Amino acid sequence: METSDLDGEEHRLELPIDGRLDKALAAAADSAGLAISRSRIAQLIASGAVLALDGAEITEPARKVKAGTFFNLQLPPPTPTGIIAQDIPLDVRHEDDHLIVVNKPAGMVVHPAPGAESGTLVNALLAHCGDSLRGIGGEARPGIVHRIDKDTSGLLVAAKSGAAHTALAAQFADHNIHRRYQALVWGYPDRADPRLSGRADVTFAPDGWARIETPIGRHPKDRKKMAVVLNGRRAITYMHVQERFGIGKPFASLAGFQLETGRTHQIRVHAAEIGHALVGDPVYGRPRALSDKSVSADAKSAISSFPRQALHAAELGFKHPITGSEIMLQADFPKDMNDLLTVLRLNV
Repeated sequence: METSDLDGEEHRLELPIDGRLDKALAAAADSAGLAISRSRIAQLIASGAVLALDGAEITEPARKVKAGTFFNLQLPPPTPTGIIAQDIPLDVRHEDDHLIVVNKPAGMVVHPAPGAESGTLVNALLAHCGDSLRGIGGEARPGIVHRIDKDTSGLLVAAKSGAAHTALAAQFADHNIHRRYQALVWGYPDRADPRLSGRADVTFAPDGWARIETPIGRHPKDRKKMAVVLNGRRAITYMHVQERFGIGKPFASLAGFQLETGRTHQIRVHAAEIGHALVGDPVYGRPRALSDKSVSADAKSAISSFPRQALHAAELGFKHPITGSEIMLQADFPKDMNDLLTVLRLNV
């Protein structure tokens, strides 16, 4: 086999189980921390990237093998994705050989999609990380484990290697990731409100945290939206009011949110479902009529004209997927939310 196309990264792997070569080699690769899927292993075998110890090419994924046998796996360099690397400034909060955490600005799409093929976080990460990307599924790209909406700001982690991507994805799937958001919502969620106290899907803890549990799925009439639907996926959000704004009855509140599950638009849907949609949310909320008795003209103007959902991913915590060390990061409010809160605090 010609090896000039390969990057010279060769791994000698001992098969831990009997059976098909692709299955046994995938298990061996996983034990070695390579985190290569079985389908990818099968592709590598078929391409001639697997050698017996005597140098013979093994090209049959279904070949029967015995535990304890050794094979050499030669990994080709990651192939280009076709996504353009763009030198876009990033607010990097943590970076090492395996992952990167950035503080995403509002207005930036995470992943290229029709209508947003450039200017995304992935475009920026390709340029920033460059050769440090070890490849995800054979492609030279960052592994996006979770997303935040285009108009939501805050912390997001991406993997640089297949092993990191697999381990991080497992943490998200097991709900072992700490994610805390802050948002400005309309009104004041209160346990004394009969609209909330009478709901079985909203419960309040003694410390003031509210637990919201409803199924979330695609809206039955608008597939671009999410909604609370009977056949949706289980979704659990925790909410806690941190600050109230208004003279007399609060017209808005600063609230903290923590996610137990991670459904699309989960915070936005749950906040709207209990009658306290996010300020500025163009999809799940609507502008509120504000009384001159409860808010100043400056505060009314600032909150009514806020151009996006006032939502910020403020904290992100997880175990490092390779070292196991605890990582906990925080990001302050971006300027637009900080300016809005400053006006509200000074003028109510």
